[in-house]
Amino acid sequence: MSEHNKMQVLLRVRYAECDAQQVVFNSRYAEYVDLAATEFMRAVLGGFDKLLEQGLDNQVVNLNISWQGPAKFDDVISMDVFVSKVGTSSFTLDVEMFHQTTKQAICTAQVIYVMVDAKTFKKVEINQKLKHILLAGAPDASVNLAGTFAP
Repeated sequence: MSEHNKMQVLLRVRYAECDAQQVVFNSRYAEYVDLAATEFMRAVLGGFDKLLEQGLDNQVVNLNISWQGPAKFDDVISMDVFVSKVGTSSFTLDVEMFHQTTKQAICTAQVIYVMVDAKTFKKVEINQKLKHILLAGAPDASVNLAGTFAP
């Protein structure tokens, strides 16, 4: 576990996200990471549209997922979400997934985003204010998309 300011996102595995063995199909984890990123940006900036209002957007340039165990139909997944690094024009978002009740690890993911001009899609520098916001994270934020009450 890292020392970064983390926010939590809970979600429940739906039947349509599973393979014939009722295990989450591997490509669905990228969708979960994208969902976590969307909720993180909503918590720290008010949403992706706030970037667009500044003439900025971001694009995924790298996504890595490392699995430690399976998630299955109807499991509640807890995702800890935080920015681990901000460079000149890119930032790295980390997502740690585990079973909400047992705390058993499911996977970790790292996504590298490049900040771009919203019109030209050319790479731009991340200003100091935005860098601070991303690194500060949303440690008190918790988003429950699981349809359950979390302790």
